Amino acid sequence: MDFESDIVLETELVPSTKESVEQWKWRGYPQNLFGNWVADRVARCKMVENCSRDPREKCRIYYVDILESGKFKSAKDTDPSIEVDESAIGQLWDQLQTEPPGLRLRVLLVDNMKHPVLQMLGTRYNIEPCFFTSSLNWIPSRYQEEVVKKKGDHITVTLLFVRTAPWDKPVMSSQNKHISCGEKAIDTQESLRLRSVCSPAEKYLLEDLLALHMIRSSDPSGSTIISYHPSAQWNRTTAERLKNLVQKVGESVYWQKIFEQSKDPSLVFLAILWYALYAWDESLDHLYTHMNWLEINGLSTNDNNLTTELHTIQARLLHYASLLEDFRKSVTFVRNTPNPVLESSKFTDHARRDTNRVMRKECDNLLSEIDRLGFQLTNITDLAKATVNFVDSRRMQDLTIATVRDSAAMKQISYLTMIFLPASFVAAVFGMNVKEITDDATETLSHYALVSIVFTVLTAWLVVTFQSHSPFHDAGSGFWRRLAWPFSYIIKHTGLRRLLGSQPSGLP
Repeated sequence: MDFESDIVLETELVPSTKESVEQWKWRGYPQNLFGNWVADRVARCKMVENCSRDPREKCRIYYVDILESGKFKSAKDTDPSIEVDESAIGQLWDQLQTEPPGLRLRVLLVDNMKHPVLQMLGTRYNIEPCFFTSSLNWIPSRYQEEVVKKKGDHITVTLLFVRTAPWDKPVMSSQNKHISCGEKAIDTQESLRLRSVCSPAEKYLLEDLLALHMIRSSDPSGSTIISYHPSAQWNRTTAERLKNLVQKVGESVYWQKIFEQSKDPSLVFLAILWYALYAWDESLDHLYTHMNWLEINGLSTNDNNLTTELHTIQARLLHYASLLEDFRKSVTFVRNTPNPVLESSKFTDHARRDTNRVMRKECDNLLSEIDRLGFQLTNITDLAKATVNFVDSRRMQDLTIATVRDSAAMKQISYLTMIFLPASFVAAVFGMNVKEITDDATETLSHYALVSIVFTVLTAWLVVTFQSHSPFHDAGSGFWRRLAWPFSYIIKHTGLRRLLGSQPSGLP
């Protein structure tokens, strides 16, 4: 069955011959190979929804072939990329069935993954749908499956890393369109603009994806690496770009000696992971330059936007640390997951030991570089914290100076009030309409004092009553208990409560 496919083909008619059934069996992926992946589960994981549906985007498959000798086929000897023709989709299935002889490994790199291409690759190489769901949804993962002793297995590594790219405002606006203008929350996955990088064009840091699935098999020409690449509109690493980088690995004297020394195709898988490390290295270098620029400008100016940017970078640095840790775990996973084919008769004991030694050595080299990047990221994080603390402390100092200035002004007003207060008091006393001062008055000074004291006590009583927190009553007391606060306060502080509690309840 075809889950939510927008492509309507004549081939979806029920085939009438055995050859037709074999040719179009991929249409039932993934349920034909993995029965628990029913239509509802496929819909919820968005495996089909996240496939490229734009007819203007052409799905292309690039490939790199590694010969049994360990040498890479040169670019001029390699056939051009396969451009998927959706009107003749069956031709791609026929091409995938072809296994050129004399190959140790074939690397397939897919741009703009279409749903039929996903079904074909999954059926042809018996790929667990979790690889496509984690890749299409950008979910870091690493696992081993289909393990058959001495025969082979499948391993998957999906990791996110940070890469530097030239600043392109229209592209960045389209990538961040899910962030509303009024939203104040920090999006750690949003691209980070580096205005301080000295180059012909401004740079920015973006999250990129490296999604690899490897089939390790003892069959001739059976080992394959499949690399998924997001749509080109997101300006991520394209299949053509990674294909050229893999081709350059074959031109390296260092790696060529390793491939000639060991026949384990896992070493090519490990070599591709170095691309993420180089991207991390360049990104952290630019980020450190940007942090120094922010520190200098933060010390010399009082720009609130710089403070906001520093807090934003702090949040992203924590996210980058988690991505770098995922990278380290992925390399450790590859190191601790040896190829089951090494136990077969194709490898002698000496070749097996050499291969394991080389694999551990190269993984340790990569892990040591990741640790170096981890220290560098920690230094940048500490610099960001120190800069933020300094800028915040300087702002607090400015607020303190302003508060002291206001306090001085209020003190001057208080002095003026103190000068006129005695005169105001005397004027109020001589202006009172009482018999002691005015002969024809009807009230006395004692009445004035009595009424004043009563209203003062009543006002204080009500003020304490309407306060939810006060030393005169217990916290959380109700209104009526607070209204009786004078009595409870006297009983509590005079020991009357203990005295009343110690009296006998009845006569002897």
